[in-house]
Amino acid sequence: MAETGGIMAEKAAFQVIVLGPTGGPREDTVTGILVRSTATKWSPNSVVAVDAGTLLAGIIRLLERYIPECKDDRGIMTSGPFQGLELPCKTAQANAAHVFREIIGAVLITHPHLDHISGLAINTPILEAGNGPKPVAALPSVLSAIKNHMFNDVIWPNLSDEDGGAGLLTYQRLVEGGNPRFGRGDSRGYVRACNGLMTKCLSVSHGRCKQRYHPETGTHHRVGSTVFGDHQLILPSRAISLDHTDGSFYSPARSPRILPSNSKEPVMATVESSAFFLRDHHTGNEIIVFGDVEPDSISLGTHNKRVWEAAAPKIATGKLRAIFIECSYNDSTDDSYLYGHMCPRHLVAELGMLAHRVMEIRDSNTGEKKRKREPIGPIESGSEQVSPRSKRTSSSSADKGKTSESLIEPRSHQSESFETPQIPRVDLRDALGDPDPETWAGATPLPLEGLRVYIIHIKENLTDGPHPREQILKELQDHGKEAHLGCEFLIPNPLEGIWI
Repeated sequence: MAETGGIMAEKAAFQVIVLGPTGGPREDTVTGILVRSTATKWSPNSVVAVDAGTLLAGIIRLLERYIPECKDDRGIMTSGPFQGLELPCKTAQANAAHVFREIIGAVLITHPHLDHISGLAINTPILEAGNGPKPVAALPSVLSAIKNHMFNDVIWPNLSDEDGGAGLLTYQRLVEGGNPRFGRGDSRGYVRACNGLMTKCLSVSHGRCKQRYHPETGTHHRVGSTVFGDHQLILPSRAISLDHTDGSFYSPARSPRILPSNSKEPVMATVESSAFFLRDHHTGNEIIVFGDVEPDSISLGTHNKRVWEAAAPKIATGKLRAIFIECSYNDSTDDSYLYGHMCPRHLVAELGMLAHRVMEIRDSNTGEKKRKREPIGPIESGSEQVSPRSKRTSSSSADKGKTSESLIEPRSHQSESFETPQIPRVDLRDALGDPDPETWAGATPLPLEGLRVYIIHIKENLTDGPHPREQILKELQDHGKEAHLGCEFLIPNPLEGIWI
């Protein structure tokens, strides 16, 4: 279980404060997370913010709860998530500004949707140019969207240090998959996030967006900048035709086709989000913080698989301690209404892929005979990975011997065609598909034992009934138990610090 207080804090490598655990519709609790290495003792530039839908508002809310009762004569917080932090001012508002200016060293942005960047825009004017610009780090496509569509002197003043801006922010463009010029060994590819923390960013998919044909240039222009580009270090997008027969934006029940490059029809591209690996410089321990993400099974590529491939060795060695990942809806939501998000059946299926890889590594390290495992799903040349809710309807005995190697890298050939089948409702075993969790049911320890999975970005329904998190958590726990994962699912309390 997550613990707070002195004993756990002494043992922990990370402290995480979830300022915003939801994905809306309330604007005051949307995504915002603070992370620090406990070895830094709240020194200047020792905290990194991952996303900033909620930033100052969340810090003020927490400080108002604990000031002045938990602030001693020296101005040091004696309890609460900011325990040990020296606050020089009297009021929560003034101290929150101090935290933003002095303690938060950088802001990492997973993707530029409003619920992940609105606080950054509204809060930035209180920064002081004399302290130097605050780094905002993200993948190039994410920063392009922020630069062109937010800090552009139209939607909001240009507060960056580019194009004649005010110089309060500076953009740090990250290399997707990590910069191989930095670090060595296990830390190869990681760059500095703040004092005590390093980071590496991998691209993931957050659904699909439109591209439109421009008659003058003869090309398809992206509605937004956050799509997978053609750079060799960024996963390629898959363009598909838009079916207008039912008037909907896009239905996964349709059978889209790849368009030739000279097509004038509207096309779809993959929206780029991010998964940040955060590494404690002192201990080498790590956590992962995901932005909004969809399952590979209904995506245009296998982006999550790359994250699990990178994460599995760290879990096998006990270095990866926690994952913060969204689960926006409960299992009653059909795939066609997830809109680039997760629900429990898909999250457990994704974690099953991670567990499968962890067990492979353990088998290899111990020299044990490899457990017999089935392929991840029916795979044919030129076809996409299908949803775990539909693969049972198309599998056959002929598929059993096929490997899943072709899923490691996304396919980008424009001549390919694929289908996204109708997705019927099925039970958990169909949701998990292959690999079969029964193959490691008796493993000691279970593949993900000791790993904490914190659920963020839950969509609130603002009704008189129970909060959606209760059902989501129960479904995750039930599915996780049946899948023999061994991990612990938790909903973070925004009023407490998390020690990891």
